[in-house]
Amino acid sequence: MPPRPAVLTKRTLDKDLDKITHAEDAAKHVLRRLVPPGLGLIFVGLAMLFAGVYVFDRPGAMLVIAAAALAGYMAMNIGANDVTNNVGAAVGARAMTMGQALVIAAIFEVLGATIAGGEVVKTISTNIVDAVQVPPALLGWIMMAALMAAALWINLATWMNAPVSTTHAIVGAVIGAGISAVGPEPVNWQVMLEITSSWITSPLIGGLIAAGLLYLVKTLIIYRDDKIAAAQRWVPVLVAVMAGGFMAYMVLQLSPTGKFQSFTIILIAIGIGLVSWLAARPLVLAQARDLENRNSSLRVLFKLPLIGSAALLSFAHGANDVSNAVGPLSAIVHSVGIGGDAIGHPPLWVMLIGAFGISVGLLLFGPRLIRLVGEEITKLNPMRAYCVALSTAFTVIVASWLGLPVSTTHIAVGAVFGVGFFREWYTRHSKARIAYIRRKAESWDIDEPEEPNIHETRRRYLVRRSHFMTIIAAWIVTVPVSAALAAMIYWVMFALFV
Repeated sequence: MPPRPAVLTKRTLDKDLDKITHAEDAAKHVLRRLVPPGLGLIFVGLAMLFAGVYVFDRPGAMLVIAAAALAGYMAMNIGANDVTNNVGAAVGARAMTMGQALVIAAIFEVLGATIAGGEVVKTISTNIVDAVQVPPALLGWIMMAALMAAALWINLATWMNAPVSTTHAIVGAVIGAGISAVGPEPVNWQVMLEITSSWITSPLIGGLIAAGLLYLVKTLIIYRDDKIAAAQRWVPVLVAVMAGGFMAYMVLQLSPTGKFQSFTIILIAIGIGLVSWLAARPLVLAQARDLENRNSSLRVLFKLPLIGSAALLSFAHGANDVSNAVGPLSAIVHSVGIGGDAIGHPPLWVMLIGAFGISVGLLLFGPRLIRLVGEEITKLNPMRAYCVALSTAFTVIVASWLGLPVSTTHIAVGAVFGVGFFREWYTRHSKARIAYIRRKAESWDIDEPEEPNIHETRRRYLVRRSHFMTIIAAWIVTVPVSAALAAMIYWVMFALFV
């Protein structure tokens, strides 16, 4: 048999090498997708070991260890879904990269959860289902079912790119499991009524405040003839308002009820605001040097305040929402006779599982929703993103002052929508904007811009309606879906283990 030509042999070899290369690329792609779930599974295992160190020789240890695994899983889902509240706007505005945002959020989430998170656990542990009316043996299984149901729903919502409220998910799950176990009597329906009202009020308030702030920014800075001088005057004021407002929030979170009077809190906020203004003014003046009188220059001046606001909001989120993961775990720990004297004051190791779980979740799974809230709902620059961050902080502060159970997710997303819808209205109706454009047209000796075509304006909406409807639908179904899922999981657990 004659030998095969060298050319044919080379072509066959090239095809075989191409097949091997494609197979290697496919394997790398699959492995890359498996890395985050694998690391998440490792964290859940570490949470179980961490809990076992504290409870291995105590009665009910296996229940607590299993609950620690579910709490770690829940915390990761909170981190993945809720990180958008804090840094989504900053990433969308290009104030920082995705990696920088994740690291900043992770650090400040842990600090907020461990320093200021203990006071908010009591609501989830005792105020939704009255622990006094529920036998301790059943309370542990109720909270186990609630943790699993809420975590599964939030996991699904994250996969669907829907930033749902983790607070409402765990509240609905606790109610569903509680009713399934002992009926509706132990449920605090007053708390449920307040939460239901907050579904509507919190995103509306967040959106209105964000729109109002953006109106001030446009009026006081953007549409001024000398933008840089206006920014030098007002950006330090905005930084001072942000810092003072956050300090008021921190005093409310850290102090026992009634320890500080409203007047004292206001004085503290004003003092911190003044110090922040004194610190920010020279920095802004230095940044503004040699900048051109253009909107792109304003973006430079707003970047640093925006990064600071994202860090502060991450701290606030860690302080508030860690309770969604560790509240049920705290109740389980106390139901088996382990922990401190009061059910609303969990041991430090319980808080650490929630704090680090949130950070692990946002590092591994956070980028998907950051892109949705920060980029896809409406276009954000640093000025608009700062309005979102400031309005979210203010709404949380006012709600905490009034004792209203609000969702940081609803407020942040509502603020983003508020900015987008306001821009649509402002583009069509603002006389100040039209007058500014006409002045510029005259000074540049160009033709006056034509009036906008109404059909073209409608076609080019500044808010993507498809994302709006997806998010609204996810908000509406969160509590009933979590409740139904928790009820089913409780009955399965009851049949198998109780």
